[in-house]
Amino acid sequence: MNILVTGGAGFIGSHFVRTVIADEHVELVGADITVLDSLTYSGNPANLASVAGNSRLRFVEGDVCDPGTVERLVAGHDAIVHFAAETHVDRSIESGPVFGRTNVMGTLQLLESASRHRVDRFVHVSTDEVYGSIAEGAWSETSPLLPNSPYSASKAGADLLALAYHRTHGLPVTVTRGSNTYGPYQFPEKIVPLFVTNLLDGRPVPLYGDGRNVRDWLHVDDHVRGVVLALAAGRAGEVYNIGGGTELTNRELTGRLLRACGAGWDSVVHVPDRKGHDLRYALDIGRISAELGYAPRVPFDEGLTATVEWYRARRDWWSAARRRRYGHPDPATPVSGR
Repeated sequence: MNILVTGGAGFIGSHFVRTVIADEHVELVGADITVLDSLTYSGNPANLASVAGNSRLRFVEGDVCDPGTVERLVAGHDAIVHFAAETHVDRSIESGPVFGRTNVMGTLQLLESASRHRVDRFVHVSTDEVYGSIAEGAWSETSPLLPNSPYSASKAGADLLALAYHRTHGLPVTVTRGSNTYGPYQFPEKIVPLFVTNLLDGRPVPLYGDGRNVRDWLHVDDHVRGVVLALAAGRAGEVYNIGGGTELTNRELTGRLLRACGAGWDSVVHVPDRKGHDLRYALDIGRISAELGYAPRVPFDEGLTATVEWYRARRDWWSAARRRRYGHPDPATPVSGR
């Protein structure tokens, strides 16, 4: 199988690439991968260093919104796994048009080319944030989309386009929606890597509002395994939620990160809450469990400990990543959350 992976140098995309090239997924053993990534600050060539010399991997620097690049690459591929996206809610509040361009227009460009070239499989990787906030219970795949940020609205628009291309053009699209994902190689702007790297540097960490916002936490290995299952056996035209099964308030998560880094609550600075901050996300994973045999395997405490230790050991990676983004290794004005 020849797979085009957009955003394959980013956090979740690079994990997909590394594990496929290492033949860690029986469903994709021997697959060849072409990575398309524009290498913005969160797309990092260092994320693919361990597999860079593999003959089954080709890297192309380019933009999913560029018709020529997309058209040239889609031809000759059996499947597309579409990770490429602008993802940080805080930045979407300040730079909404950037998110609309990449997340909506970039997805549309891929869908157009995939439809013309009759690609066999198209997996569109989305987020639980498209459902909005839920006070109790959990969102199913048939729940209405009620996004509350420019980021989540742009992803919801892309989801709808992807499903429309299935219904209108017969394109075999499957959509996955994952919960808050953590693990190694995540750029330090999201809450886990931001807090860990700040604490390891002896810096304060910012907690939005009263810290009552609840998220379901999913290790990147489980997230990627869910995407692989959707690629291999997911039904065309369907959506699959991928959850981790560990709900924590941001305050509870902060407490665990403080303990893991040997810091106290005097390291926490409470900052004004984010605009439109969703209170709680929760996913019902019954469909992917029943149809594809998915269940999260990485216990949260184990995964979080391993993640903290990875950042402790890889200061070289996150210092260089910050330098690429900010021009120096120190964090920008810190924010928390997704």
